This record gives sequence, C-alpha cells and structure tokens, in this order.
Amino acid sequence: MTRLIALLLALCCCASAGATESYGLPKIDIGKGGECVKDPKWMRKNHMHLLFEQRDKTVHKGIRDEKLSLKNCIECHASTKDNSVLGRADSFCEGCHRYEAVKIDCFECHSSKRSSAMVQRDH
Repeated sequence: MTRLIALLLALCCCASAGATESYGLPKIDIGKGGECVKDPKWMRKNHMHLLFEQRDKTVHKGIRDEKLSLKNCIECHASTKDNSVLGRADSFCEGCHRYEAVKIDCFECHSSKRSSAMVQRDH
C-alpha cells in the first residue's frame, strides 16, 4: 500500500512538473533595455515595492531620485515598436501583469510612453 501511494505521488509530481513547463513565461519586449538599476531577478519580484517607496519619498518628502523614477523605467523599457510599455500582450509592463493577473494602476496618472521631447542645450 505504501509503495502504491509513493508511486502515485511520483506520477503526480512528474505530470504537474511537465504541465507547468509547457506554459512557460511570457515573451516580453524589453525595449532598449540595458543595465537595470537593480538585478533583473530582484526587480521581477520587488519592483512594486521600489516604485511605492519612491512614490512616497517624492510625494511626502519631495525627494526625487531620477534613477528610481517610473519615468526612467519607461524611458528604458518602452517598446521600440510603439514607444509604450502598454497596449500589447508583449509590452513590458502589460505582458507580465497580464500573465500574473495583476492590475496596473500606475498609468491612470502617469504616461505609459517614452518621452519624445529631447532637450537641447546651447553651451
């Protein structure tokens, strides 16, 4: 009886492992990408905490850190196809948020597009 239970558990584990591998992760358009402000693995898990912390520092204390700003994320990760992090299943923000079934509320106030205005200074 114990052997039968062990065999059934082993079969269930093998079957479920194969099932999750077949789904895989979404293919995401990372825009121009490059070196992120933090390790990408860390960012996948913790970016929302970083954004919330930066939001609180900016709104409550007036501290603006351009490196950790949402604008900086968009400038780097907006698609080269449509200049946005939203709008398509493979868009940088929308792709992962759809996959994880998490609502994105950043862009109710902030633009999801890369800034097209270039500031030129005469020296």
